[in-house]
Amino acid sequence: MKSSVLKNSTLVAALLTAGVVGGAGVGVFNSIPSAVAALPTATASTNGIPISDAGVPNFRQITERFGPAVVNISVVGTAKVSDDAAMAEGDDEGFSGDPFEFFRRFQQGQGRGQDPRGRSAPPEMLKRGQGSGFIVSSDGIILTNAHVVRDAKEVTVKLTDRREFRAKVLGADPKTDVAVLRIEAKDLPVVSIGNTGDLRAGDWVLAIGSPFGFENTVTAGVVSAKGRSLPDDSAVPFIQTDVAVNPGNSGGPLFNARGEVVGINSQIYSRSGGYQGVSFAIPIDLAYKIKDQIVATGKVEHARLGVSVQEVNQAFANSFKLDKPEGALVSSIEKGSPADKAGLQAGDVIRQVNDQTIVSSGDLPAVIGMAKPGDTVKLDVWRQGAAEQLTAKLGSADNKSGETASAQAGPAQGKLGLALRPLQADEMKASGIDNGLVVQQASGPAARAGVEAGDVLVSINGKPVKSIDQVREAVAKAEKSMALLIQRGNDRIFVPVNLG
Repeated sequence: MKSSVLKNSTLVAALLTAGVVGGAGVGVFNSIPSAVAALPTATASTNGIPISDAGVPNFRQITERFGPAVVNISVVGTAKVSDDAAMAEGDDEGFSGDPFEFFRRFQQGQGRGQDPRGRSAPPEMLKRGQGSGFIVSSDGIILTNAHVVRDAKEVTVKLTDRREFRAKVLGADPKTDVAVLRIEAKDLPVVSIGNTGDLRAGDWVLAIGSPFGFENTVTAGVVSAKGRSLPDDSAVPFIQTDVAVNPGNSGGPLFNARGEVVGINSQIYSRSGGYQGVSFAIPIDLAYKIKDQIVATGKVEHARLGVSVQEVNQAFANSFKLDKPEGALVSSIEKGSPADKAGLQAGDVIRQVNDQTIVSSGDLPAVIGMAKPGDTVKLDVWRQGAAEQLTAKLGSADNKSGETASAQAGPAQGKLGLALRPLQADEMKASGIDNGLVVQQASGPAARAGVEAGDVLVSINGKPVKSIDQVREAVAKAEKSMALLIQRGNDRIFVPVNLG
């Protein structure tokens, strides 16, 4: 499953692992401390942490009680010089615009390595990096981010009492960015696990980690939003906060006001590469499901529905006669997928999964991601102006499986602004499309919406189009807007066209 999301190339979605190059810290980030109000008299207590009448947590007591369960993680790995030569030379001017590339370079700081006998070691070089983690079991189970230990040859965990242990990576799941480590130790301090479902925007939260290698750094703020989907093809409904986190905070815990871990600090969104007030954490509920699978089997299985979806905006809501712009608009179905077998169609709007409301398109992969392959889910969909209910048995993400008309382009006419012709037989065979009209010229509302010559118009408002007369009829009936399903190359996407 994937979510069709428009990316803003001016933003940098940043992985937060602090890099160390040749022993020198990467000094390009500025930490912004969070202001914390003075504590009124505490009147309530949960988990031994007092909370005042005003709801302000005692950050000092949270830190004193659970700080010892937060660890610093040091990583040593190798990478081919050809892959990272620019970073080896300290050159970070070559950032290409990939939202994740900038912090990939700092994910594990790199320096030209030497072997134990002092000889240079091309064509590989050593990579060193630091991150954070937290102990969830007194016998040495630790949670962190998958990107912290990616490509690691050696992982060292350092406790607050300065003891160090060689850690074993039990497993890592890049899709959710969760990894599980184990160290050989007993009677370790552990964190208390909370429930992300109880978290609300505006709640106080606190982070402990090792930004830039500064161990046991404490920062605080509030929850800004929940259920954020990011353009990284993940299935994580991120918790957004304004807690100051930076490279090295990756994998560290996010505590609520009661001193319970509700998330794993994972990413920031930034124009500069450093903290700018927008941070993201993986919900602990999801992380624990991944942890349990890794501990039990050493691997993770993700469920798959087999659809591509997009956001429902007001124009789409008007086109599909929805009462409000909510849900996940299905733009394409994988043949033979669980969605295909369940009878889902392009143009359906998925509004609920197992009675859980889908407000934005990002909610769907997050909900499916919490399920397991083989689970049966109930789908409430909106199809051509009416509600329907379908049932799908989820698969595993590891198993992916006419009319004639003049071909001459005439001037674009009508309020839609498209000149169209039917697909020819050879075009249908080459493209795998069994119905649709080729856009020969686009102008007016369609062109302003992004439709281009060469696109194939597959459906209007969820109804397949096979003739130009069908398009004329649909345009005549339309009021304010239309939803055009366009295929361009191998990609399909709904385009909202405001008729004005």
